[in-house]
Amino acid sequence: MGHRDVRVRGFAARAGGWSARHRWAAVGIWVLFVVLSMAAGSAAGRVEVSSSDQLKGETSQAARIIEDAGIEEPASESVLVQAKAPGGKATDEGFRAAVAQVMAAVQATGEVTEVTSPYDTQSISKDGRTALVQFDMRGDGETAGERVEPVLKAVAEVQKDHDALRIEEIGGASMKKTFDDAFGDDFKQAEYSAVPVALGILLIAFGALVAALLPVALAITAIMATMGLMGVASHLQPMSDTANSVMLLVGLAVGVDYCLFYLRREREERAAGRDAATALQIAAATSGRAVIVSGVTVCVAMAGMMFTGLADFQAMGLASLMVVAVAMVGSVTVLPALLSLLGQRVETGRIPFLHPDKRRKRTGRSGADAESRFWKAVLKVVLAKPGLSLVLAGGALLAVAAPALGMRTQELTLDQEFGDSVPIVATYDRLNEAFPGGSDPAQVIVRAKDVDAPEVKAALADFQKRAVSSGASRGPVDIKVHAEENVAVVSVPLVGGSDQDRAEKSLAVIRDEVRPATLGAVDGVEAPVTGQVAGSKDFNDQMTGSVAPVFAFVVVFAFLLMLLCFRSLTIAVTSIVLNLLSVGAAYGILVAVFQHGWGASLVGAQGVGAIVTWLPLFLFVILFGLSMDYHVFVVSRIREAKTRGDATRDAITHGVVTTAGVVTSAAVIMVAVFAIFGTLSMQSMKQMGVGLAAAVLIDATIIRGVLLPAVMALLGEANWYFPKWLRWLPDLTHDETPEPIAAPSAARPTTAGATDEGVRIPV
Repeated sequence: MGHRDVRVRGFAARAGGWSARHRWAAVGIWVLFVVLSMAAGSAAGRVEVSSSDQLKGETSQAARIIEDAGIEEPASESVLVQAKAPGGKATDEGFRAAVAQVMAAVQATGEVTEVTSPYDTQSISKDGRTALVQFDMRGDGETAGERVEPVLKAVAEVQKDHDALRIEEIGGASMKKTFDDAFGDDFKQAEYSAVPVALGILLIAFGALVAALLPVALAITAIMATMGLMGVASHLQPMSDTANSVMLLVGLAVGVDYCLFYLRREREERAAGRDAATALQIAAATSGRAVIVSGVTVCVAMAGMMFTGLADFQAMGLASLMVVAVAMVGSVTVLPALLSLLGQRVETGRIPFLHPDKRRKRTGRSGADAESRFWKAVLKVVLAKPGLSLVLAGGALLAVAAPALGMRTQELTLDQEFGDSVPIVATYDRLNEAFPGGSDPAQVIVRAKDVDAPEVKAALADFQKRAVSSGASRGPVDIKVHAEENVAVVSVPLVGGSDQDRAEKSLAVIRDEVRPATLGAVDGVEAPVTGQVAGSKDFNDQMTGSVAPVFAFVVVFAFLLMLLCFRSLTIAVTSIVLNLLSVGAAYGILVAVFQHGWGASLVGAQGVGAIVTWLPLFLFVILFGLSMDYHVFVVSRIREAKTRGDATRDAITHGVVTTAGVVTSAAVIMVAVFAIFGTLSMQSMKQMGVGLAAAVLIDATIIRGVLLPAVMALLGEANWYFPKWLRWLPDLTHDETPEPIAAPSAARPTTAGATDEGVRIPV
């Protein structure tokens, strides 16, 4: 049996067979594809997401007015000068001297303009202890963070001369620099750590250097090709830096996973005694098919992001979809060619004491069997008491998911994002305390036919007064008029400051009461309100409205794919339910740790009282897609055994045990890579890392090792229920069932190169 040839059908099998027969052509085509993709991306250039595309609603309308008018909004900065002693005042002689020195120092850098004195603008706190020196950065506001360093140094030098005062800079440019530095450093740390971590785990999993390098190499080349394709695609769908980061994360995860599935099956078949050609054929027909089903499902899940209407999410969705598709194609084409070329050399660089092949050959056990004693023991208990296992495991996950019912989302403020890990947070808090809302003012972008018309000027003045008298702002309300463009920009510090709930109430007063009574009463005037608080609220509203269509799209299409690929209504339904349960558990962990602060210190986090707005939908899409990797792989092996004639419980045992090693290895890699993000400084990155790592861990253990076998054991033959009225649907199951045929006679010559050193699959 071990040396029988195998006839297989289906795209995955044909692709693997062609690649193994034309191995140099397959490798050459892949290398050419990667090179051409990168060249095309470089030649096409890249279109970035613009401010007006980021959101819908008022925030987008305000950005579009500014863009249409050609106004280059500079990045505004402030230097907070504050007396440390409670009795200190801004009118003190030493205080005035410090203010004058700050103004001279920042002007001397040549990087600033419009420097104003707090004594002229009345930017002095009510208690008289704090004053603000305000100015704008020269040049494009989007890139001001790259030029603010000399100004920060100049302010720091002034601080050295005044021990009795706090002299600290904060503003759009300095905060952007803080975010960019933290974000860049964090992702560099994650990117530099992820590949070595994945390689180390693969070395342990395979016990050989070459075998471990293959998945990493394919993942990296898939990422390189996708980077080029993103440049071309950006002319249809603008891209963003966030899309780059997500693409790298997803590309590494699925690229390694798909190769792992394929390579482990090929090694398993060879360990079971099959010749190299047959082992490669079986791997192509089974794991290759599982990779395609999984890849298509992940692509569908990623496509769900396109329904959000949010430019960043659409960019992330398209970038992730492309890298998954590229990794999937590479896994079923170039990987078989490489395995055929390498033959036994895939075991080069073996690590002593890991995976002793001689013992396997003596016992006749496959690698998966040798590594799955733990899961055999777990399955024995689960299959003996499937009902009890279902109640206990399902109840535990529902309990873990329960906190998600109280999930609260918002855009994290600076102090929530960084805690006390960066000095600017303390400045941010002091500024908000002295001038509530001053660090993140709302901005009303006013466009009129004639901004200098008497009725417009009167409405602006009335708005300025009512914004303060309404209690939504304590001032100062600043108006900057661009007469040539007929646009005015009104800055309104909101009462509430960094308290998002209170600030949103102040925003509602401005939008719903003050604006209609003033600017809204003038015909032809547009006055959308934007700013950090407004952007957060608009983003949250947009995300909330996107949840239903995205969930519906992903769930319905994933259900249809499962139905077509396994030809079982029961498996399609249980697949969706189990995946939703693992996502719900991940949500529950996020809320418990980051919103309520339960055990936050264990992951080096802090309870910030909310989940960052974009994360729940992002996690749902990513996790639903990645969960299908394991599910498809495990259920494919179960169905394969069932089709071969095994009883349902025997098929379950075979499927779970034989996939336990590869699923565990893949899960450990994903958990390790995602956990790296849990160690980063930004709370949003911590939330993403902890959520992804927890969900993958739950999915690979409780879901696949306990709930799936328990549910399938209880259902028995009902697992394969496929109603007659659905039998008109196309049958996509045939790849997974290799048909044994007679082995070639000894006298019959094999195809040239059909040795372990370079296998060619017979035609």
